Amino acid sequence: MKKKFTEKQIHILDIAEELIAKKGYEGTSVRDICSKANINVAMISYYFGSKEKMMSYLYQYRVLKTRETFSEFADTIKDGKPEMQLKEIIKYIVAQLFKYNYFHGFVTQELRHTENLKDELLDFYQLFVKKLDDVIKKGVASGVFTFTPKPEDLLTTILGSTLFVIRNRNFYELYVPNKSEETYSKEAERKVRMNLLMTVFAILGYAAD
Repeated sequence: MKKKFTEKQIHILDIAEELIAKKGYEGTSVRDICSKANINVAMISYYFGSKEKMMSYLYQYRVLKTRETFSEFADTIKDGKPEMQLKEIIKYIVAQLFKYNYFHGFVTQELRHTENLKDELLDFYQLFVKKLDDVIKKGVASGVFTFTPKPEDLLTTILGSTLFVIRNRNFYELYVPNKSEETYSKEAERKVRMNLLMTVFAILGYAAD
């Protein structure tokens, strides 16, 4: 990872992310974070300015880490067949969105007035678009895909469908079978992933052997 954060900041952000993932943003206090990180409350102000600004740092940190893991992931599948690569990319994106679902409301609010977050997201999305473009072209060239949709449109479909499900649980849980409070997220993730696989491969005109 680029040296954008100090080791102390990374330590605090890791603790904050762990707690917020379990208790939510509103349910996690600065004192909770400081207690688990073994730091003084004043250190949050020193390193980040406020709890709200710390979330901006945390989001940027998460994007940087996810970019790194995606680059590593993309490298591991680069020699696979186009259809396999595409399945894995869809699985990766959906899994990441569900895993870090507590960010989405914050991001929607912050993007209205935070240019650096917009830039971080733009770069991140373009990384996905480039990879999708490579896979689509390889699939068409090999004859496994019939059509050549725009990669940005496929990404929009994947992100839009997944975020709709995450943000509208009261609707989607009506259609998730065998669910409980503990299993809903896993079941919803599986359902939306399977739907996206069918949708995206249909858009591509996938010709299975």
